[in-house]
Amino acid sequence: MKIHRMRVFYEEDTVPEKLMDFKGWEFTSGPTTGQDFTVFFRLFISYVKKNLPDGASLVNVSKGHYGLSGFVQRGDKFVYFSISDVRHFPEDWHKNILVRTAKSEKDYTGGSNGYTTLERFSDAMNRLFGVERPSLLLRV
Repeated sequence: MKIHRMRVFYEEDTVPEKLMDFKGWEFTSGPTTGQDFTVFFRLFISYVKKNLPDGASLVNVSKGHYGLSGFVQRGDKFVYFSISDVRHFPEDWHKNILVRTAKSEKDYTGGSNGYTTLERFSDAMNRLFGVERPSLLLRV
């Protein structure tokens, strides 16, 4: 009896070149990480870097098999973020990003879990760092 594994392969030029073009994308799957996830990872991290709050930096980023995580540091404070496996949770990378406070860039258990969207990532970082922006405050 022979067992064949199914794997989707994409031509190099069909992999999206912009992060938002990965919405609805069906990622490759297999024992090794596909080129599409490698491109996605680079674009996602680039987006996060460009959208960090003032004075914050990205530290200790980890590329998993089809997920990723990292820490954002501002001064002596840290925030952990993570996205689920993009093959099984295809919408979570932009709609449901796990965020929580951390004691250091190696504190993977940290504070209480919270979730944010990619568009609100910077705002979530500010809240977790304890910096409220006027646009986030309730006006009376």
